[in-house]
Amino acid sequence: MYRVEKVLQLSERVFQVWIRAPQVARNAEAGQFLVLRLDECGERIPLTVSAVKGDLVRVIFMTVGKSTTRLSLLSAGDDIRDVAGPLGKPTEVRNYGTCAVIGGGVGIAGAPLIARALKAAGNRVIGILGARSAPFMILEEEMREACNEVLVATDDGTLGRKGFAADLLKEVMAREHLDAAWIIGPAIMMKVTSEVTRQPGIRTFVSLNPVMVDGTGMCGSCRVTVGGKTRFACVDGPEFDAHKVDFDALMSRQRMYLDEEKVAMEHLHHGGCGAMR
Repeated sequence: MYRVEKVLQLSERVFQVWIRAPQVARNAEAGQFLVLRLDECGERIPLTVSAVKGDLVRVIFMTVGKSTTRLSLLSAGDDIRDVAGPLGKPTEVRNYGTCAVIGGGVGIAGAPLIARALKAAGNRVIGILGARSAPFMILEEEMREACNEVLVATDDGTLGRKGFAADLLKEVMAREHLDAAWIIGPAIMMKVTSEVTRQPGIRTFVSLNPVMVDGTGMCGSCRVTVGGKTRFACVDGPEFDAHKVDFDALMSRQRMYLDEEKVAMEHLHHGGCGAMR
């Protein structure tokens, strides 16, 4: 069993959980994820490793279905049955020069580890954070500690610039040379933002964690088309060349299980295995 050490709500429907998982903490690298299962009735939940501290690992997630809702209801001292990881290929860290690490919404969760790793490799790191409004911005101070510079935008202008992460990326590219970029966030945000770097040919990576289900490549739910070939986000990624990803197919796949998720939520408050406590 894996002990929950701390649970904190960061914004509406967004939570962070610190879990004592020594084997993950010892080996996790930027860009990787873990898979947890709350109990014998629980489904597998793949989540990005957001931070590591001693034997503890942090995951940050939005409650979108039955399992993430149950995870958000845990308290310090509770146990999680299974935690497997680290999984996935780590971020391709080397000295590129000047790098942008761009996070949108809950996708910001994976940004600090990547930013720190790139900075430690000798890069100048510019963080770009986007959120719907000020109350939904997460990890801003943590990113300021990890980066050389951080720019912030919100859709409504309640924090930082009014606009989107893509707008700030354009501003950065207009003022200085950019060698590489990492984009983590909702699929539509990654699609739009990666188009900004396509024409100038800036090497750009996106993390496709949002499409993962099983996390081992066996279920096939995370199939993505990259460069015209089928890849699995969990075992071949989760990071891919942004300019080769078929985002339209990816977004279509994300809508496949909406009906099943609704049914699961309807049963969440009823008795039986895996029900709300």
